[in-house]
Amino acid sequence: MSDAEINGETEGTFLVTHAADDSAVLRDVERGQVHTLSSNPGLSEDDAVEGVVAPEPPLDVTAELIEIEERRSLSIGESREPPTKHERELAAEQEVGELTRKERAGIGELHVITVPDDETGAAVEDVLDDRETTLSRAARLGVNRVEIRSEPGVVSVRYLP
Repeated sequence: MSDAEINGETEGTFLVTHAADDSAVLRDVERGQVHTLSSNPGLSEDDAVEGVVAPEPPLDVTAELIEIEERRSLSIGESREPPTKHERELAAEQEVGELTRKERAGIGELHVITVPDDETGAAVEDVLDDRETTLSRAARLGVNRVEIRSEPGVVSVRYLP
């Protein structure tokens, strides 16, 4: 058992899911655990934070962010650009309803989803509506932005630096 585990500290990457002047809520993107901070050290919603949280005595009901190694803002949005030729080729090789994940050169990941043509818009909305899951994945991958491209039958979710 590490010193951090003995002290109840958790080191990891966290997504800020809520931020107010006097508190913040962090979600551990690897473990799914949620930490409510008793104060806000300047965090904003949709920030990714690599650091250490610890329970705050005496009740250990809330936590404090005791170390910040890195902090970055994450964004998600729909692009007007269509999927790339490579993304369209990946979609053509799979059945409707399938997902292909590919590492990007450098940093990030590419997800290509094949959907029925008439459900493309709804699929894009589903990705945008599932903001917390999508941004948690971005935080885990170490990227700053998520770009969604689409054309009838194809949705690409691009996790970019």
